[in-house]
Amino acid sequence: MDRHMRFFTAAMLAAGLSGMFGAGATTLYGQEPNPTAQMPKQDQPQIEKQDNGIYLYRVKVVQRDLDAVNYLHRNGSTVIAFKGTTLLPLAKGEAKVTSERGGIHIEAKFQGLTPANGFGPEYLTYVLWAITPDGRPNNLGEVLPAGTKNNIDVTTALQSFGMIVTAEPYFSVTQPSDVVVLQNVIVNNKTSGVLEKVNAHYLLLPRGTYAQTEGAKSNPNPITRDEKSPLELYQANNAIRIAQAAEADKYAPEIMKEAMQDLQNATAIDQNKKGNRMLEITFARQAVQRAEDARLVTLRRQAAERQLNADNARRDAEAQSQQSQLQAQQAALDAERAKAAQAQADADRARAEAAAAEAQARAAAANKSAVDANAVREKLRAQLNSVLATSETARGLIVNMSDVLFDTGKYTLKPNTQISLAKVSGILQAYPGLKLQVEGYTDSVGSDEFNQKLSENRADAVRDFLVTQGVQQENISATGYGKAKPVADNNTAQGRAQNRRVQLVVSGDAIGVEQSSPDAAPAPTTPQ
Repeated sequence: MDRHMRFFTAAMLAAGLSGMFGAGATTLYGQEPNPTAQMPKQDQPQIEKQDNGIYLYRVKVVQRDLDAVNYLHRNGSTVIAFKGTTLLPLAKGEAKVTSERGGIHIEAKFQGLTPANGFGPEYLTYVLWAITPDGRPNNLGEVLPAGTKNNIDVTTALQSFGMIVTAEPYFSVTQPSDVVVLQNVIVNNKTSGVLEKVNAHYLLLPRGTYAQTEGAKSNPNPITRDEKSPLELYQANNAIRIAQAAEADKYAPEIMKEAMQDLQNATAIDQNKKGNRMLEITFARQAVQRAEDARLVTLRRQAAERQLNADNARRDAEAQSQQSQLQAQQAALDAERAKAAQAQADADRARAEAAAAEAQARAAAANKSAVDANAVREKLRAQLNSVLATSETARGLIVNMSDVLFDTGKYTLKPNTQISLAKVSGILQAYPGLKLQVEGYTDSVGSDEFNQKLSENRADAVRDFLVTQGVQQENISATGYGKAKPVADNNTAQGRAQNRRVQLVVSGDAIGVEQSSPDAAPAPTTPQ
């Protein structure tokens, strides 16, 4: 009865994955990448912590197909073949698989395995892997090079699995590289009977592009077991170097110290002509195992450290944001209350002053002719100038409000600004029929769109406040001109400060000036 075997990944175990994934970003769990895996920066594993405490990794993977067999619990044995991949097409092999009580016994024989470092200086040996239906890779053991023939005799507790052989930097890796040189294939006349054939799709971390290579010919001087020093010593040095590159000295110093001691012992024996070679290999293999342990511990601690830093940063940011919001709300409330109280008091005083001024103006207006408009205009200018800088132009009286009366980049009226405008409102109400044009301007800093909007908002804010203080709405208008109509050089700080302004242009019959636009008259003169 056929069934589909789920994927496994050489980077980490995918919990609950089933079916076939396309090569690309895939969600995988729990295990660390092979030490030879090299990915572009944008493809580096992204680590997230799940609610169940398990770290989730997202990596780019390489997909391949593999024949796998369900070795049913039974007596007797079966034979399965191995075929070389495009990386090593002349390699081949065969395995006798015996289902025994308590496990599966595998006797594998391989031919045509060239020295592993022919695929790159980081590769020194071969490893036989079993791939379970749940997508879990299992290191069955090292396939040591010995001439043209290589044998391995191992036992596994797995029931259903496929097998591959990969080139690795050392024997104790926990995840396979993508340098797959052999994979098992079903032999129709030998792998038969009640055995169940399934098809597995497995994923590997990419070393690079999985493509045709020259195999052992790519390195003219490969390392073999015929060298003066045993291959295990090369593996030990390679494992230590890879662990150090992963910062194991920092994150797993205790394990690295023991691995370094094992390597020193192996090196000392190697340099002794009468040294015990078996003991040297023992120390070297122990160094490899400890270096790989240190690398895996480092990756896990780095992931935990990154997650902890991210959690702390998020909590600090949230706390700071809440505190800032509370402080801002309280400050705004206090300022609003103070501003309202001050504005009310000033408005009352201004209205009283305006009432007196209005009575005087009416009495004077009854006895004055048109030639007296200049005197009225001069009096009004003096009154306004006592509150805000006021100048006389062909357009009428221009009351200038600099940008210091607003918050930087905003159009909110400051409390002092409201006080001054309340006074201006009281003065204007003493002169019936006056027209008021509120004009907003900015300097040239910033985009045209931002400056136009800011000038409009500031002009509107002034107009709306004056209306609330008693100025007739039909006698007042508001317009924003952005950075247009500068009155000073925008290349200097002083000039830009003068250009950031709101002008109140006062006109009307009472002062003998008709209402006009900024284009109808020259720029305002210096305040008197």
